[in-house]
Amino acid sequence: MDMTDFSNHCNTLFDKVVADYHVEDDVTAPCKNPYPEQSLDHLLYKKCHIDTVQWHLEDIIRDPDIDPKEALRIKRLIDASNDKRTRAVEELDELFYHTFAHIPRLPHAGINTETPAWAVDRLSILALKIYHMHREARREDSHVAAECHKKWLVLLEQRRDLSGAVDLLMEDLKAGRKYMKLYKQMKMYNDPSLNPILYGRK
Repeated sequence: MDMTDFSNHCNTLFDKVVADYHVEDDVTAPCKNPYPEQSLDHLLYKKCHIDTVQWHLEDIIRDPDIDPKEALRIKRLIDASNDKRTRAVEELDELFYHTFAHIPRLPHAGINTETPAWAVDRLSILALKIYHMHREARREDSHVAAECHKKWLVLLEQRRDLSGAVDLLMEDLKAGRKYMKLYKQMKMYNDPSLNPILYGRK
């Protein structure tokens, strides 16, 4: 896996995912992932597509006139999407782990506060924020367009800062200055054997 300018690669790919989605702009449209399965780019595209669909589901459910039954259906879709998002991040981390596992650790090597994939997850969400804030900033009928433009500039700065941190983490992992461990999220609310509301119904 080539980690050269890794964050720029991610940002470019995430911008593509968001643009691809908005061709149809439909939460029911299938994901047309153009990259080979099991490849890093396939996983990155899948991850960002999950985020993009969920972004729009979150918009839909906030309609004050939504039918309660439809709102519940959308909430279930969001719950399922959160599970898929977590699994996609864990798939990415497994790939990163196997990439760096053979590298000897330096004597004072430590663990980062978050894994590479969860840092990449934040880049994916930032791509969505940047796209939609920029769209709001260009709306001619909006009284908050100027404020949205300022927020868009801040988001761009945030992406630059986070991108630098991601690249530094990758460099540290490659050099053995840091190492990673795999931890599952272990979410309990969707597991019928762990959520007391669900297992209490038996």
